[in-house]
Amino acid sequence: MATTYLDITNEVLRELNEVPLTSSNFGNAKGLQAFVKDTVNKAIFDIANEEPQLPFFAAGLSGASDPFYGNVTVATTAGTRWYVLKAGSSSITTDYASIDWDDFYLTTIGVGGESAPYVSQGLKFLNLADWKRYYRDSENADDADTQGYGEPQYVIKSPDNRKFGLSPIPDKVYNVHFYAFVKPTALSAHGDTVVLPEQYTNVITSRVRYYVWQFKESPQQAAFALDDYKKAMKRMKSNLINPTPRAMTDDRTYF
Repeated sequence: MATTYLDITNEVLRELNEVPLTSSNFGNAKGLQAFVKDTVNKAIFDIANEEPQLPFFAAGLSGASDPFYGNVTVATTAGTRWYVLKAGSSSITTDYASIDWDDFYLTTIGVGGESAPYVSQGLKFLNLADWKRYYRDSENADDADTQGYGEPQYVIKSPDNRKFGLSPIPDKVYNVHFYAFVKPTALSAHGDTVVLPEQYTNVITSRVRYYVWQFKESPQQAAFALDDYKKAMKRMKSNLINPTPRAMTDDRTYF
């Protein structure tokens, strides 16, 4: 069962031996109750800022039936190097919060007119400085970025972080797949659901307790809460960010 804004707020209030809120008075919280309520959102944004690529911040489900394909797909145009990461985004404030630049994938699967054997390969990340140094002159003699050049091998991040470029410039239509992550939406109503799964809500509550004890000018209690937060955050990241399957761990004893 999903944890609600009211649930998580009251969990912290009970830990602090404070009177919990109800669905009726949640919107009119005062004093410490209001502080705890507001700090829940602050804690969630702290978590997102520390580790923006947690799976529950993903922009969508993995593509098609294969998670290899990321959760965003952009179709290339022959002769065009640069592409907007998030279609329809008007400014950096509405862009994706984070992009996994190490996991771009190029295919011709699903492209009209293409048939097997398909192009299907990962794109290597190349920073803009190295592209300018090693590839720009050979690919872009007239500095126009318009000539078709071949099958892309590299992905490049634009200086403003809002576009990706391909090298070589695509010679035809390809599908580029990647993983994108969004900023969490601030909780507002008492029934709004917390994005973190229930087993990880202790990351939020420990972070909120840290802010509460700071507010109460109790440094020792704040230090305990911060330690709880760091431990809970470490466990969550260990479980969710590239966890190593148990079968791959080395449990041998060395003498």
